[in-house]
Amino acid sequence: MNRTLLVTGTLLLLLPLSVALSVAVGSVDLAPADVLRVYAAHLGLYDGAGLPPAIDRIVWDLRTPRVLLALVVGGGLAVIGAAMQALVRNPLAEPYILGLSSGASAGVSLFYLGFLPPLLAQAVTFSLAAFLGGLAAITLVYLVARVRGTVSVTRLLLAGVVMSSLMGAITAFATFASPEPDKLRTLLFFLLGSLSGARWEVLPLPAAVTLAGGLALLALARPLDALLLGEEQAHSLGIPVETTKRLVIVLAALVTGVLVATSGAIGFVGLIVPHVLRSLVGVPHRRLLPLSFLGGALLLLWADLGARAVLPAEELPVGVVMALVGVPFFLLLLRRTPYHFG
Repeated sequence: MNRTLLVTGTLLLLLPLSVALSVAVGSVDLAPADVLRVYAAHLGLYDGAGLPPAIDRIVWDLRTPRVLLALVVGGGLAVIGAAMQALVRNPLAEPYILGLSSGASAGVSLFYLGFLPPLLAQAVTFSLAAFLGGLAAITLVYLVARVRGTVSVTRLLLAGVVMSSLMGAITAFATFASPEPDKLRTLLFFLLGSLSGARWEVLPLPAAVTLAGGLALLALARPLDALLLGEEQAHSLGIPVETTKRLVIVLAALVTGVLVATSGAIGFVGLIVPHVLRSLVGVPHRRLLPLSFLGGALLLLWADLGARAVLPAEELPVGVVMALVGVPFFLLLLRRTPYHFG
């Protein structure tokens, strides 16, 4: 318990410091006093006299929504990652293992590059296209994995890998055959994972879905704990195993689909954060899930800060930064402290 309190206190201390740094640092570095003046002006504590409009726009319109989106996306992916690792009883699982990310990316590609029928294209939005793509992928994976009325974890994993390849091929076809070559760079930047589209009006949907999904998974903390013991043991404890599986899959599809629609495909957050925190605070999900949200939010916040700071005149997709940092970090972690569910 002492270690849990220490980890919680550390994350809660780092979070506001990281947020402040992320708002102040970028292509244009800002003084902390100027940042505080902007927030004071928007909270009605200061009349804004002498505050340059450019600084107000940078802080309030550009960086603050971006920081909040990083917190929501990073936290949401980490929470879903923790749940998926419990579902498949494998610490290497992540939100994209069921083909959700690739399905959402395929939906976005078909919509954005003009491959949908005109009538359908008029009724579909960017976010809806991503969600429908992810939903189609997870539905097919679920149907393939269902054997004699139950969902096989092994089939679930294999079907997810195959579905990711199929949806990746659809995305590649759409980009190769696109009648809109001018849109390809924008789409590629999105598919690599980016928070550059963060705006105040974009935040409510991913924030609401992540909050609702996180609370629902927190209510399933005891069933998730039981699943780590194995399905037979969970049954003996009175856990409705198949219902729990379906709920986790649907929640993962919903949250991941919305987050991918907002920020593109960002990997490794849901893989690394729950794995590290589980080694620090143990497996009970009642404390693992909230801490995973904090850890994921911090990780993506720092990755986005790096994406904006690596190249002075350019901005790397945050998904690229996560891959560059996440792959060697996770391989080193896996070698030094391998963890397997018993």
